[in-house]
Order: sequence, then C-alpha cells, then structure tokens
Amino acid sequence: MASNAIEIREVSRRFGPVCAVDGVSLDIFEGETLGLIGHNGAGKSTLFKMMLGLIPPSSGQILIQGTQVHGAAFRALRRAIGYLPENLAFYENLTGLETLRFFARLKGCGQEQCMALLKKLGLEHAANRRVDGYSKGMRQRLGFAQALLGSPRILFLDEPTNGLDPEGIREFYDILGELKQTGVTVIITSHILFEIQERVQRLAVMKSGKLHALGTVQQLREEVNLPLTVHLRLSGSPQRVRDALAGIPLESLEAQDGHVMIRCMHQHRMELLRRLYALEGLDDITVREPSLEDIFLGYAA
Repeated sequence: MASNAIEIREVSRRFGPVCAVDGVSLDIFEGETLGLIGHNGAGKSTLFKMMLGLIPPSSGQILIQGTQVHGAAFRALRRAIGYLPENLAFYENLTGLETLRFFARLKGCGQEQCMALLKKLGLEHAANRRVDGYSKGMRQRLGFAQALLGSPRILFLDEPTNGLDPEGIREFYDILGELKQTGVTVIITSHILFEIQERVQRLAVMKSGKLHALGTVQQLREEVNLPLTVHLRLSGSPQRVRDALAGIPLESLEAQDGHVMIRCMHQHRMELLRRLYALEGLDDITVREPSLEDIFLGYAA
C-alpha cells in the first residue's frame, strides 16, 4: 500500500467568526492524483494555502512527507513542491525566459531547466517576448512551467486549465500523465468536472468547510445512488420496450421518433440490459453512467 505524501489531521481555519475549513482529516498517497472539488466558498483554496504553508491552521496538524508544515525543515522541503495558483501574477516587463529564471533563483534550482520547460509547454517561440504581450492561455502555460521548476514531487494545481484552448488542455493532461508515471503526487482543483473525472484516482468533495465525501468516481457514484440513462434506437413501436421491461422499477421512459430514453437505478441495470438485448429491431444502445457533475450536484443538494 502506498505511503502518505500528505497527512491532514482535524484541521480547521477560522477568519474571525467564519469557519472556512472545519475539522478536515485526509490522507493523500504518494503518486496519487487527487481531485479536490466543491462550490465557491467550500474551503478548497483555504485548505490549499494551509497545505502550502501560506497560512497557518487555527487548529489541527498538516504533515507533508512526514514534515510538519511551517518551520525550517518545511522551508527546505517546499523546494520539492510545485504550485500553480488560480490567479497568476507576473512582472509584466520581464520576458517569459526571464520570469522562469527569476522563479528558478527563488526556488534554488538550475537555470538550465528554464528554456527546456518553455519548450515543453509550447512557449519556446515567445521565450524572449515580454509577459505583458502574452495571451491568457500563454500566461497559464508559463504558470505551469514555473510550477514544474525543480522537478517537484508534489504538485498543487488550482484551476490549471483556466484560459487554455482544447489543444492546450490535452497537452496539459499529457504532461500530468507523464508525471504520474514518475510517482509525482498531484492535488488538483477544477470547476470543469468532466475534464478530471477520468484523470484522478480519488475525489475529495468539500462542502461548507467540511470534507463531505471521499472516494473514487465509481465509489461516489454508488454512494450518491443516482439513476443511469439508457438510450435506444429501434425499429417498430416503443410499446415493445415498455412490455419487455414490465416489472422493472423505472425512473422514466420517454419515446420519440424511434428513440427511447430510459432512466433506472443502478441495481436494476443488468436485468434491464438483459431484456433489452433480447428485443428484435434494436439498432443501437448507449448506457450513460452519472457524470462527475451529476455526482457533485447530488452531493451539493
């Protein structure tokens, strides 16, 4: 079993009367990609900042690779951590290459990585262009490049695909896939849930400052118990479908122009599919499990 990269024990953070994070406990495993999701104000960003040592917890404890956040030992460890914030800020009069060299000096890592990372992130052509001339997508790529300086073993990525076009999003997740192969631990937040549902090992759902749910997409799907959708295309009367499914509790069955849409709970799936596959005139069938967005809205309700 993988060891813990990060241990969070009963962590809370208050801002005056507001409890932004309330008693969260969570283990994040080495080499894992964990998705941290929740509504605006759920406490995700505050928890991120506490894990990074940017703000202290009001109570509780956070350990990263066995080292308590804060203090001299953590300052040394932080060089092995990469962070891409949601809101990027750069010195506008510096070029892309100068920007990376600046962050490399701050992080105490080699300058030779800078041009290689710009090339990896598709910014080689703009290396000597001032950042004030960068598009939003280029700035996001530059931010990801600075997060990768020093070959970090833990990456914190806050809304990392913000501003990227479809090609940039694909390239971003390709790079994350490469990092995963080398055992890098990744904690990622995103409001674009369909992007991450196939790219994370587990999801942590936060609500009102608390850890509301934790597990794989399939585990959360089963826990929230939402109906799946079956779409049929068939020849002949849809009444044959109603007759074939008699006795199976259905959430809904709608038919129009040779198409039938059925919603049923997961526990009836196999019996429903067995009967449908026995039908004559069935031209096509598609089964859609609840998406991560459906699951999230189910927990948020």
